[in-house]
Amino acid sequence: MTTTSFKKTYKFAGYTSGAITVVFTLALAGFFYLTDSLNYWVLAAFAAGCYILSFFIIQYRVERYIYKRVQKIYDDVALLDASTFSQPQITTDMETLTREVERFAQDKKLEIEALKIRENYRKEFIGNISHELKTPLFTVQGYILTLLDGAMKDKNVRKKYLVNANKGVERLIYIVKDLDMITKLEVGDLNLYKEEFNIIELAQNVFDLLEMKTAKKNIELTFDKNYSNSIMVMADRERIQQVLSNLLVNSIKYGKEGGTTEVSIEDLIKNKVIVRITDNGEGIAEEHLPRLFERFYRVDKSGSRKEGGSGLGLAIVKHIVEAHKEQIYVESQIGIGSEFSFTLEKAK
Repeated sequence: MTTTSFKKTYKFAGYTSGAITVVFTLALAGFFYLTDSLNYWVLAAFAAGCYILSFFIIQYRVERYIYKRVQKIYDDVALLDASTFSQPQITTDMETLTREVERFAQDKKLEIEALKIRENYRKEFIGNISHELKTPLFTVQGYILTLLDGAMKDKNVRKKYLVNANKGVERLIYIVKDLDMITKLEVGDLNLYKEEFNIIELAQNVFDLLEMKTAKKNIELTFDKNYSNSIMVMADRERIQQVLSNLLVNSIKYGKEGGTTEVSIEDLIKNKVIVRITDNGEGIAEEHLPRLFERFYRVDKSGSRKEGGSGLGLAIVKHIVEAHKEQIYVESQIGIGSEFSFTLEKAK
């Protein structure tokens, strides 16, 4: 034990013993003075003996007193394992105990706050998924009940209602499939098959697949320039196609009539490219951006449901990009448009 540690640990016993020694030594000196038998050697020996004896008695008693009570504190808050809590660790130093209790309290406070956040997230998630499933379920139920009540006797009505009921079932399947995928992505259970492919060709394929959707809103999907050369990347082709498709569908969904969505691929650093999807649509308010990639989070609570979708598209995009150990970004301004971008590894 160092000198500093000694002074810090035993200063209570030291100061108290010193005070007792001074009092008793002065009393003895007064007695010797009155009896005219003053002996400095006897006084010095008495003072030394009194100090040492007082120090050890006080130190022992205080340690026992603190040990019993502090041990209860440690047991109550489970600050330390009982096996690691031994008497030599307990001294008159209350500063260490106070510091540990404060640290324990701070850790518990952070833990409680984290649990509250998770609980709120769980409640919101359950509420969202209930709402998402309830709408198509009630729709299907409504059509089936109407048919059972006699509408199926009319051939035209029967066909129309069955078609609409089937659309509700398809939406349910769509939501369940997306939930299954995002669950696999979150637990790391979805294996990526990385291969070299031309990102320009893949983007053009997605353009072709979305041709009917763009025609409905008269939105043009285009590249920012003419890419005469291939840009080869190393990634899971199917998953990156899903990323591009989800981002472009999102852009079409919230794009304005006669608008444009532009895709650009640029070199970022030596072994990375960045893919940008930029539109001139309605834009997203800044307060929504931090939560944009959360499951079921919707900027427009009513309009987005009219457009369909599971509410999981951007969450899936984020997880796929992060599964590739890449980054995704979003920038947006109301009335100007939005830009989603993500990085990919260049093929060697």
